[in-house]
Amino acid sequence: MDADLLLYLVVGVALAFDFTNGFHDTANVVATSISTRALRPRAAILLAALLNFVGAFLSLEVAATIASGIVESSAVSMSVIFAGLVGAIVWNLVTWYFGLPSSSSHALIGGVVGAVLASHGPDAVIGEGLLGKVIVPALIAPVLAFCVAGVAIIVAYRVVGRQRPGPVTRGFRLGQVVSGGLLALAHGTNDAQKTMGVITLALVAHGTLPAEDPEVPLWVVVSAATAIALGTYSGGWRIIRTMGSRIIRMDAAQGFSAQGAGAVVILAATHAGFPLSTTHVISGAVMGSGAAKRLSAVRWGVAGNIAIAWVLTLPMAGATGALVYGFSSLFGGGVAGPVVVAVLLVLGLIGLYLLRLRQDEVAAAEAA
Repeated sequence: MDADLLLYLVVGVALAFDFTNGFHDTANVVATSISTRALRPRAAILLAALLNFVGAFLSLEVAATIASGIVESSAVSMSVIFAGLVGAIVWNLVTWYFGLPSSSSHALIGGVVGAVLASHGPDAVIGEGLLGKVIVPALIAPVLAFCVAGVAIIVAYRVVGRQRPGPVTRGFRLGQVVSGGLLALAHGTNDAQKTMGVITLALVAHGTLPAEDPEVPLWVVVSAATAIALGTYSGGWRIIRTMGSRIIRMDAAQGFSAQGAGAVVILAATHAGFPLSTTHVISGAVMGSGAAKRLSAVRWGVAGNIAIAWVLTLPMAGATGALVYGFSSLFGGGVAGPVVVAVLLVLGLIGLYLLRLRQDEVAAAEAA
């Protein structure tokens, strides 16, 4: 009975993480379209939510990597998965609060790895998989997106340089609807699969699925796709402002180039089974589209703050996951520890929501 209750709790927390992934990463998909006025905010977010849902059904390669390529399946218990998910949610909320577009993907991976380290030590972590499928792509992807977007914007300016600005801007805004949709599809294809992989790990630990080559059940795919779509529709407005205008002031051509470059890189990584950070990719593409026009167009101070958040994500989420696992263990190996942590997490979310409301009231009063 305890095992079943713990499984339900883990699945619920996994879907809660998927929801935070959606609203945290909404900015990656819609910020460029909104900032260049290619789409109205609600229309952009609705389009992103729908295509995130569809994208979750296109591939399961990343889910397979999460389920078996980073930590030893034998070392994964439902308590470990629960602790890793809480670590990822906490880091997502911290970076959302400060408006930093950090990686939900790396927060999840860091949280799970940290909990595994706390429970079984370093031998339970597949170092080759962590390095080859997480860390190396994390370093290469934003640089690649930076270069692709930079080349794309240079080509775009050469092609339309002598055309009238009005029709050119309208054309690129229309192109952004297409490139933004492709980016949303890519985001759903890569990011929703991470939650699918974690739930699959929980089902293996519970004994519902076999440890060797487990298949992701259809209900897991549908529930993960729904959670990330709902999270996307809720919108992460603090991060949208950072991505849309604080890094660079972009025009429609830059927005089109950044979205197209981001979508290409993410889809290629998904095909290879790399759990890539959408945040890293689109941030690199935005910077590349700005720097190719002129280096001073990029607010490098803001970019530096984002880079710091990237570097901190894996270790901080890992440390949080390890702490949560250690705290849960104080209550024994059953369901009591995770229940206590879940209650504290809910109370913390309520407190954060009330604090946000208070800040909004103060801001409104000052504006008046």
